[in-house]
Amino acid sequence: MKKDLPMCPVEVTLMLISDKWKVLILRDLMEGTKRFGELKKSIGNITQKVLTANLRSMEESGLLTRTVYAEVPPRVEYTLTEVGYSLKIVTDAMIKWGTEYKEKLEK
Repeated sequence: MKKDLPMCPVEVTLMLISDKWKVLILRDLMEGTKRFGELKKSIGNITQKVLTANLRSMEESGLLTRTVYAEVPPRVEYTLTEVGYSLKIVTDAMIKWGTEYKEKLEK
């Protein structure tokens, strides 16, 4: 993925994980390899088309790998790359902030 990247590092990060679906995919794959159906079920209210488009985009960006097994029916698994897993610090910070925000609202 050698694109013309923005000068701003925040913009680069947002370019890669710019919507909630990508962040939720990252969250779920931080736990390990998952199949398409597992991701769809754990993410919840996402269509197959939107999940497929986001997974393809993330694969093109180098955040995850897609492995297809020659079986009937075909089995496809998604795994974070080292680059994808390096976003753990970002997702962990989002979890911490979201938890603290919810706690403050509940008081």
